[in-house]
Amino acid sequence: MTPAAPGTVPPPAPLAPLAPLTWLYVPGDRPDVVSKALGCGADIVLVDLEDAVAPDRKDYALRATADLLTDPAPGPAPVHVRVNTLDGPRAATEIRTLAALPGLAGLRLPKVHGPAGIHRAVALARTALPAPAAPPALYALLESALGIEHAFAIATAHPALHGIALGEADLRAELGVRDEAGLAWPRSRTVVAARAAGLAPPPQSVYPDVRDLDGLAASCAHGRALGFLGRAAIHPRQLPVIEAAHLPGAEEIETAEEIVKAATTEAGALALPDGRFVDAAVVAGAQRVLALADRRR
Repeated sequence: MTPAAPGTVPPPAPLAPLAPLTWLYVPGDRPDVVSKALGCGADIVLVDLEDAVAPDRKDYALRATADLLTDPAPGPAPVHVRVNTLDGPRAATEIRTLAALPGLAGLRLPKVHGPAGIHRAVALARTALPAPAAPPALYALLESALGIEHAFAIATAHPALHGIALGEADLRAELGVRDEAGLAWPRSRTVVAARAAGLAPPPQSVYPDVRDLDGLAASCAHGRALGFLGRAAIHPRQLPVIEAAHLPGAEEIETAEEIVKAATTEAGALALPDGRFVDAAVVAGAQRVLALADRRR
């Protein structure tokens, strides 16, 4: 690291709100399961109208989800809904039905291939909203080679887009990927695109084996090292493993506290006792670590 010039390390800025760490998918045609999921400790409950629902149950799933979201506070956790693919026959009705409901905290858009998909979702949402109401928060899933190629364009398509994430099952199938190495570039591309667009670090895609908690923990540790923050889950037993893997350890917290303390009490270029120089970017990273550490307390 190049030493900072004198006066370039400011006092720590106020901490930004924490991004969610756990996103729990639940099928939209199972309102009893959705009700239980709302109280299981997930940061976000993702009601799924797409892959988790059989074709002959999708109309019912939409009705049940709309009934749930007529309540401004349907449960302890915010509720997002994953609609069906934007180029299919159902998404338009789903978005128009859900966009204005008071209990909706966000819409997750599957198989987004480019910015046009985001603009279409915004336009559909606005048909259900009185002017000048803003559209709901949108989250794009990149699940194709084309979506990965357009990652930054998607991430900057519209102010209503609050986040991007990978959908790795579909991407694996399209790319013919047989091991983790084949996903290294799409994963890094997604992380870089999100951060370049000023969005929160993306969460990891789901880990499909709900019994393999050791494998989940190892996969989360690898994802955190790549820059992901948090993860989507498909079973409540995965939630504590995901959260623990994405929280800083004692040594990391101690180092971050040392950096923030040094930046608060000294001006200019800082050198820690072990010889490391600290600049504004290092201070910002330490602040993020301490913000995450607060979840342990």
